[in-house]
Amino acid sequence: MDQRERVGFIGLGIMGRGMARNILKAGFPLRVWNRTASRMDELAAEGAGPASSPGDLAFHSDIIITCVSDTPDVEQVLLGEGGVIHGARPGSLVIDMSTISPRATQRIAAHLAERHIHMLDAPVSGGSEGAARGTLSIMVGGDVTQFERALPVFQAMGTTITHLGPIGAGQTTKLVNQILVVGHALAMSEALLFAQAGGVDLRKALEAVSGGAAGSWMLSNRGPQILARDWRPGFTIDLQQKDLRLVLQEADRLGVPLPGTALIHQLYRTLQARGLGHEGNHALIKALENLAGIEIGVWDEGG
Repeated sequence: MDQRERVGFIGLGIMGRGMARNILKAGFPLRVWNRTASRMDELAAEGAGPASSPGDLAFHSDIIITCVSDTPDVEQVLLGEGGVIHGARPGSLVIDMSTISPRATQRIAAHLAERHIHMLDAPVSGGSEGAARGTLSIMVGGDVTQFERALPVFQAMGTTITHLGPIGAGQTTKLVNQILVVGHALAMSEALLFAQAGGVDLRKALEAVSGGAAGSWMLSNRGPQILARDWRPGFTIDLQQKDLRLVLQEADRLGVPLPGTALIHQLYRTLQARGLGHEGNHALIKALENLAGIEIGVWDEGG
């Protein structure tokens, strides 16, 4: 890919801000658009060009990236009034880095193909930390030639970049990722609650198990946050629930039983009912604390 290709980025939320900034740092000419316009100001001050609409952004871009919340949001910015499809020129490449339905991804790609616009689905994992540091895992579906064209842009945002197959394969793999993420979150929550009830020093217990066979990204990155009662999100409960809804819908279509994932979905629902949907997905432990009548707390030194 010629690095002079212009990149447009739509969606400057908790993930998109860091991703767009890393594209800019890599030297790509960048144009940005966000529904809440004030979110464009920071990147505009760093050299990005603000767009007036998704269609305007697409008209001035060769590669258009979307990173928004849910399937209807992607459909709106790509296909809706003032959307990318109305501004993009034939030969342009759309890369959707949101997490949405694999079936919807295939439908959107078909609409864009009618205008000779290419599409890749490229959802990501790694949390807000990975977005900021440029260390995301990027799961890509679509034509391999377009994947190779986009690779320098992906390399600005991530370190594990995998082409998984035809359009929709990236989204399916992201749902695989989310099954594992929430499973790790539940295991971590149960383990820390058990440690608390058993009278173990939680800091020492976390240190003891993190480097062994029980270790995981979730445990190393979110375990310390739980001990500090720090519920700031790398990924919110509300967004996690959206992804689990997609997982369970697709599992229903495929006829695959996912009893553990369904249970976690219901546990998160209890937290949403308490108004905690804005907290990080590691706050899953609060649902178990509520069941047990125990709250995780770190001992004082020498306690």
